[in-house]
Amino acid sequence: MSVQLAVVVTPKSGRDEVSGWKGSELHVRVTAAPEGGKATAAVCKVIAKALGVPKSSVRVLRGEVSRHKLLEIEGVGQADLSAALGEPDPGLF
Repeated sequence: MSVQLAVVVTPKSGRDEVSGWKGSELHVRVTAAPEGGKATAAVCKVIAKALGVPKSSVRVLRGEVSRHKLLEIEGVGQADLSAALGEPDPGLF
């Protein structure tokens, strides 16, 4: 069981957090700089913590060096994702 999740990342933020939905993408802020994959690793860690799964369960399918990423999370269903992170606004995008 796995689910895909589109995220938009703000690196070099004041804190590591999931800050809600922006259209169909989840907005994630991380303190790490976007160099050497540090921000991407931080995003995976934040998402894993929010969903209660090991960070090895979160992998990047697309957008390794982009602010817009597509993640795949193993061991989580759509219901678990919705319960932990809410639902995107259907009126946007």
